[in-house]
Amino acid sequence: MRCAVYTRKSTEHNLDIAFTSLDAQREACEAYIRSQAGEGWRLVPEPYDDGGLSGASLDRAALQALLAEVRARRIDVVAVYKVDRLTRSLADFAKLIEIFDAHAASFVSVTQSFNTTTSMGRLTLNILLSFAQFEREVIGERVRDKIAASKRKGIWVGGPVPLGYAATDKLSCRRRPKPCAPSSPDIAGNAASDPVHMALIIVSSALQEPLASSDLTAFASATRRVSSASLRSP
Repeated sequence: MRCAVYTRKSTEHNLDIAFTSLDAQREACEAYIRSQAGEGWRLVPEPYDDGGLSGASLDRAALQALLAEVRARRIDVVAVYKVDRLTRSLADFAKLIEIFDAHAASFVSVTQSFNTTTSMGRLTLNILLSFAQFEREVIGERVRDKIAASKRKGIWVGGPVPLGYAATDKLSCRRRPKPCAPSSPDIAGNAASDPVHMALIIVSSALQEPLASSDLTAFASATRRVSSASLRSP
C-alpha cells in the first residue's frame, strides 16, 4: 500500500529554522508507516507540506497536489499527525472522506489511532473534528472581541488609518487637529487680494501643514513671475 504523509502548520513562525513542526509531524508519520511494513505499507517519498496555511479552507497547494494523486489512484493511504492537520472544518472533512472512498484510499491519524476503514473509526473522527471546528470558531470570536475592545479604547489595530485621524507610535489613533486660519494681517490681506496667495493657503490647509507668512509671500511671488514669463514667451 502506497502511503503519503501530509503535514500542515497554521503560521509561518519558525518555518525558517532547521527542524520545524512540519518536520516533526512527518517524522512521526514515517515512523508509523515503517511500523506497518508487515502489512505491506511503503512510504511515498514525495512531501506534501503546507506551511503558514489555515485548516479552515481546502485551498492549499500541497493538499490539492495530494488529492490529485489520490484521484489518479497513485495513493492508497493518507497519513497525518492529527486530524486537524488535514482540516478543521467538518464539512470539508466529509468532502475529503468522500474523495478518499471514491478512489479506494484510506485516511489515518497516527497519534490518535484512527482510520476510516471501520464504522467506529468514522464515528470517532467525526466527533473529534466537531471539537476541532468548535475550537477554530472560539478562537475567531476571541480575536474579533479583542479587536472590538481595542477600537473602543482608540487603539489602532492595523490597516489604513481612518480619514481625519493620525497614527501615533502605531499604538493609537488621534483626530487630526484642524488647521489654523491665517492670523497675520498681511497674510489675510494678501489672500483677499491675490488669488495665487489664496490658493496656496487652501493647499497648505489641505496638507495639514500651514505655511509661514514669509513662505507664502515668497512662493506666491515666484508663481506670479513664472506665470508672467510664460505669457510673454512666443
